[in-house]
Amino acid sequence: MLNAYSCEHGRIVSLGTEAGSQAIWFDLENPTPEERAYVTRLTGLSLPDKAALTEIESSSRLAVTGAVLTMSMPITSRDADGTVQASVCGFVLSPEHLVTLRFSHSVVFSQFCTQPHNVTDIASAYIFAGLLEAIVDRQADILEKLRDELDRLSHRIFRRRPKADQRERDTEIELKAVLSVLGRDYDTISFLRDSQLGVARIAPYAITSADWLPSPVRQRLKSVQKDISSLNEYSVHLTDKVQFLLDSTLGLINISQNSLIKVLTIVSIVGIPPTLIAGIYGMNFHIIPELSWTYGYAYAWVIMLLSSVLPLLWFRKKGWI
Repeated sequence: MLNAYSCEHGRIVSLGTEAGSQAIWFDLENPTPEERAYVTRLTGLSLPDKAALTEIESSSRLAVTGAVLTMSMPITSRDADGTVQASVCGFVLSPEHLVTLRFSHSVVFSQFCTQPHNVTDIASAYIFAGLLEAIVDRQADILEKLRDELDRLSHRIFRRRPKADQRERDTEIELKAVLSVLGRDYDTISFLRDSQLGVARIAPYAITSADWLPSPVRQRLKSVQKDISSLNEYSVHLTDKVQFLLDSTLGLINISQNSLIKVLTIVSIVGIPPTLIAGIYGMNFHIIPELSWTYGYAYAWVIMLLSSVLPLLWFRKKGWI
């Protein structure tokens, strides 16, 4: 899908899919070969394909040819069920035009187009800087939501008060649900870290490689560098917190499972004395004193019951159950 934008009176104006010579920014989302060829014909810029944009080495993601910068970085997007996924975004920047290539829907680009922007002289550079700022703002918003979610999970793990009638099995199921959420949050932070690394590479590269960038744009890109540095530190903090909560949840699951094993062990121990007594009185000896005793049967039952109850009382006194 192709969307084109121009600038009028310092504002970004959408031209829809009817791009013309007045268009400054071309936003390509899952572009078709025809759309790529059309933009290339209008701008004279060489557009990289998806395979080139997904290369991980810096020499492939950052390149300059004359006054044209070709840059790519990972970005995050959400699928239909709201799960954060990794994608890629490419920027082809020249003094006259900016072309962005995306292969998934991004809220950042949709919201950026609807907000007012103060665009002056070299409009493509101002739009480029504004997009990087919007990406960083979006990353900060996601990190803030992750922080709140991790705080709630921490409360569930360490401050929860199990109900009196809650079974160990229910507790284990609840902890496994927490474990699933933590795993999803860890993936999200990993995707964000990749995106932050991309911004951290692009911003200084554009400053040093494009001497035609206006001074205000350079200052904005330097601010982006500072912001992304602080976000990187905060991402490390959240990663450590997720790892701590993962370890804690796994430990609680092990404790819950060990409690079940303890109960099974106690049950097996309790069953040993009655089995021993029944085995003794079930042996086929000719001389058994209690064999002809009137109360022999009741006597055997009393001994078996006592041998089961007394160990339970002893375990409870020791605090083992």
